[in-house]
Amino acid sequence: MTMFPKFSKKREGVNVIGEQKLLQQVSNLILNSEVCTGCGICVESCPEDAIVLGLVGATRRGAVEYAAPVDIDEVKCSYCGVCVVMCPFNALTLKIDGEERLPIVEKEGFPQYDMVADIDDEKCVRCTICNEVCPRDAIVRDVPEFEGSSETGKERQAAIQTKTTFKVDDEKCTLCGICGSICPAITVKHKEFTAESGKVEGEVVWDESRCDACKVCVEACPEECITVEREIVSDKIAGEVDIDQNLCCTCTWCSRNCPTEAITVEKLFEGDIEFAASKCPGGCSTCVDICPANAIYLPSAKPASEMKGVVEPTIAVNKDYCILCGACVNACPGEDIIRLSRTGIRIKGGETDLFRKIKEKLCTPRTSKVKEDTQGSVQLKMMEKA
Repeated sequence: MTMFPKFSKKREGVNVIGEQKLLQQVSNLILNSEVCTGCGICVESCPEDAIVLGLVGATRRGAVEYAAPVDIDEVKCSYCGVCVVMCPFNALTLKIDGEERLPIVEKEGFPQYDMVADIDDEKCVRCTICNEVCPRDAIVRDVPEFEGSSETGKERQAAIQTKTTFKVDDEKCTLCGICGSICPAITVKHKEFTAESGKVEGEVVWDESRCDACKVCVEACPEECITVEREIVSDKIAGEVDIDQNLCCTCTWCSRNCPTEAITVEKLFEGDIEFAASKCPGGCSTCVDICPANAIYLPSAKPASEMKGVVEPTIAVNKDYCILCGACVNACPGEDIIRLSRTGIRIKGGETDLFRKIKEKLCTPRTSKVKEDTQGSVQLKMMEKA
């Protein structure tokens, strides 16, 4: 006799799939172990305590291949979807009978993140800066004429729409041919020399498609009879640039570096993070490796003459780009090196009782892990209980 519910868990490629099979419904909670950063927000959000942190640092650095940054107990899990809603990296997916669903939102009105990540198309000049600085590959570029997105695209100089004018003062030009000998865009054609005219005649032919407006011809002309002017018709390249909000982690690298201030990004979490560099063992760099926002760095070495008795810091964080996700805190092998405190969460929708409890957990200051009670999992040190 078949007994329900039935539970199972399996791994397919990068996905760890937990399953609950009821008599008339099958639920699957899918964790993408590559996308998961080990931030632990799902752990603290789970109303069933079904999720535990794994060996975050070792997993994210590739030292452990058999485990994911978090482990979900498929039996304890109620398949409500809270972890899916709260994951800021979209590493979790809940499917019910094969369809993506979020029962906690559908039945209980659980709030969701208020994601703000937009590009003003009128201001965007398709320069690729946002694409280059984004640590999450969240910039979607469709600018085929520019080499930044296509191997067959043009260089930026050629991709921008311009109008170039080339003029030769025929009264001054002697058709000496110097300009044509140094520039592939210019050809000096001489007519047949005859005694009838008794002089050199011809024309200077210019090919706009081969001219890059370098003005070498202007400088080389011994008669100073050449004029070259380039006018930018449009200062933006044709195409579109957008942000994939499923991949964006609101680090603000793109918006802070956009030269035209075309990008608006609001971070999901408010708060602060502090690094006690004096406690950090030199040479570890686990937090640097796993930071999903590229906000943590190893400070550049200073000349000894500039130190003046000051101990050189071994680790630092650029708070402008930190998203307060907590992945570094979970991965740090030291004690009290990183201290994280969240004070707010951007959400849309009313706060439910469950969300308030989760928010209270997430806004509890915590520091680096200090112990491992269960083999294969780690715990954090909550500051109030330390």
